[in-house]
Amino acid sequence: MRRKIGVIDVGGGMRSAYGAGVLDHCLDRGIRFDYGLGVSAGSANVTSFFAGQRGRARRFYTKYLVRPEYMGIGNFLRTGSYLGFDYIYGTLMNHDGEDPLDYAAMVASGADIRVCATDARTGRPRFFREDDLRQDNYDVIKASSCLPVLDKPYVIDGIPYFDGTISDPVPIGQAFADGCTHVVVILTRPRAFRRSAAHDVASSGLLALSYPHAARALLQRAATYNREVDQAERLAAAGRVTILAPSSIAGMHTLKQDIPAIGRLYEQGLHDARALDVLLGE
Repeated sequence: MRRKIGVIDVGGGMRSAYGAGVLDHCLDRGIRFDYGLGVSAGSANVTSFFAGQRGRARRFYTKYLVRPEYMGIGNFLRTGSYLGFDYIYGTLMNHDGEDPLDYAAMVASGADIRVCATDARTGRPRFFREDDLRQDNYDVIKASSCLPVLDKPYVIDGIPYFDGTISDPVPIGQAFADGCTHVVVILTRPRAFRRSAAHDVASSGLLALSYPHAARALLQRAATYNREVDQAERLAAAGRVTILAPSSIAGMHTLKQDIPAIGRLYEQGLHDARALDVLLGE
């Protein structure tokens, strides 16, 4: 059976700079993947990787982060969303934007690409495919990154979506179901970290007023994350998964605008990805 090597970037807001570093190292060393699955901000990292645009993802965590259009209470008051998805994944990213995605190069890579979002009506994950991404239409990335409570759901074809981490935070099962024979999993918290449901109780209660099934998935997110990371560990022991994770996030959280700390996470990713050179290098 032909090898099909996949990469999963689980995202994590500004912590996703770690994944950007990992994937930039892969571009530096000519390490290729046949399949990429992005969750939340990880989906933007994955598209930049398959477009061959080294350094592009990093700029979104550093150069543009401090702009009021990127995130802030002003966005929330104007639009109902703290994050400016149409600015980040539209104004900046479109072909005539300040930092366009090389969409043609991404398509030419021939990779199978998946983007995970959560259907707000059902609380179930939906895995969009590469043909759901079109030139200047990156709505699936917006949907995948849409944080509950802080952001209103992002609507695609009449269906509201939230962040993919709610329903399937480390979607290894999907990667193997899609035919991968080996999967590199990029985490954005230390490998030993396990989530606590206590952090999601308040948000789940607020979300339940409008989207009870999504709220239930959010309340179960900690258990889902912990189960999937444990599964990754078992598969790593069996030689089917390679896990990369930062040794420390030094106080970074999802929306923290700490550019020096973000830069350190990026550098950690560059360094840690050297573990892939022997495993996957040509």
